[in-house]
Amino acid sequence: MPSSRSSEDRSAKIRAMVVDDEPLARSNLKVLLHKDSEIELVGECGSGAEALVAIREKTPDLLFLDVQMPECDGFDVLEMLGGNLPRAVVFVTAYDQFALRAFEAGALDYLLKPFDDARFDRALDRAKEKLAHRMPPARPLDRLVIKETGQVTFVKVSEIDWIEAADYYTCLHVGTKTHLLRRSMSELEQELDPAVFCRIHRSSIVNIARVHALKLNSEGEYEVVLNHGISLRLSRRYRKQAQLRLGVSDVV
Repeated sequence: MPSSRSSEDRSAKIRAMVVDDEPLARSNLKVLLHKDSEIELVGECGSGAEALVAIREKTPDLLFLDVQMPECDGFDVLEMLGGNLPRAVVFVTAYDQFALRAFEAGALDYLLKPFDDARFDRALDRAKEKLAHRMPPARPLDRLVIKETGQVTFVKVSEIDWIEAADYYTCLHVGTKTHLLRRSMSELEQELDPAVFCRIHRSSIVNIARVHALKLNSEGEYEVVLNHGISLRLSRRYRKQAQLRLGVSDVV
């Protein structure tokens, strides 16, 4: 019986992870998190690449994420996670110029270094409040509502060929038609079925069923060719993910 109770206690805790390339910064965050009995620290990472693996494996509820890291920064991490984002993300950085972009990427809070314990506690309280309202996993979208001047159009998600980023909007390409949706690419990606859609570039997501080929262009970069002939750049950042999703073991 005692072991069962401890198991329940553990499952009720908020699973947190710290990602920062500075050991001292990670240490400070860990000390603050260990003070809270509601938090279980499930991992720490010193790079964005390491974080991608750890987040997918540990599935934390709460992520404290540094912005500037070599090779793969905090925004890259969120982009590559796609729909596998932790429910609460708090950016931690010494630079205030990234605040707007952080909130556009879905961050819950933005801790500017150096911060005091009171500021950290406010961020943690916000995360707790959000995580307290646990919702069952949402079903993938089956249709989108497009509001245009004088009419409302309903687009079946399964009919979308590919999706293009357009500033704070997304452009849905459906056959010969395009529809402008007032939602960000990151927000939409989280609600799309990952078995159907795959991100291939920071500016484009494709319907896997519409992919006809992968083609090496004259610049030595790969392009994703869709059934109707459209070619889209395959970013190196998303190449491995795309290979797995398309069932390709390797490309030279």
